[in-house]
Amino acid sequence: MNNAVIIDGKAFAAQLRLRVAASVENFVALTAHKPGLAVVLVGDDPASQVYVGSKKKATVEAGMNSFEHRLAASVSQGELIALVKTLNADAAVDGILVQLPLPPHIDDKAVIAAIDPGKDVDGFHVVNAGRLAVGEEAFVPCTPLGCLMLLKDHMGDLSGKNAVVIGRSNIVGKPMAQLLLAENCTVTIAHSRTQDLPDVVRRADIVVAAVGRAEMVTGDYLKPGAVVIDVGINRLEPEADQSKGRLVGDVAFDDALRHAGAITPVPGGVGPMTIACLLRNTLVAAHRRAGVAAPEGI
Repeated sequence: MNNAVIIDGKAFAAQLRLRVAASVENFVALTAHKPGLAVVLVGDDPASQVYVGSKKKATVEAGMNSFEHRLAASVSQGELIALVKTLNADAAVDGILVQLPLPPHIDDKAVIAAIDPGKDVDGFHVVNAGRLAVGEEAFVPCTPLGCLMLLKDHMGDLSGKNAVVIGRSNIVGKPMAQLLLAENCTVTIAHSRTQDLPDVVRRADIVVAAVGRAEMVTGDYLKPGAVVIDVGINRLEPEADQSKGRLVGDVAFDDALRHAGAITPVPGGVGPMTIACLLRNTLVAAHRRAGVAAPEGI
């Protein structure tokens, strides 16, 4: 049986958050400005409320200001965009995050387009997506940025590696592919219409699974020794003795362990990196807005 390394995203994220907090302290001493993150939550979606609460706690722990705006689900698109424009103009706010999903009557693309690209710490604005695509300085969506950090920490130089990204979303799949291209990987984006998906994945040294289907990627998809980053978070149907269903990724973890060289678990892999990278992006935004070079290693 292959002894795959389990990549501890929780531990890496904790160290990144400590580095961010130390850098925040230095930034405040230099500029007398405390970085600020504004989070906008529309409606009362339970999962979104949990995410927003976690982000607020992490922001404060890093020594930053947290500005929280909770709006009713009935808020109009115009009112939401007006709030975004107010935050764009607020000197105390360095980063703006509008929690998705939004209610059906609101066009999320229009709301994201209203965010100042220099405060778009989620990296969803088309300006940042375009800059990433052509290799210019950009804010990168937090989840793929976290994936890349874990890959580089485990593998070092990624040049020449064959990478397959399963999933083509604007939030994970596409930016992940751009990041891997920038590291000189040979990249394939696979998706629901890819023919003979297992054969495509089996050629990869690096597999990033972000397809949103519980345990879809089994061990026989994997080249022996492949490094697997599992972005999926899926809750299975609850069992008789559990109040909640078990959380699993897009990769069948136990089966993949027998083939992979290294793999991220779910939970405890990519998930903690997302909030850590959000803090990192907010810190970088504050530095750019102040005209101060961001520290190395952040």
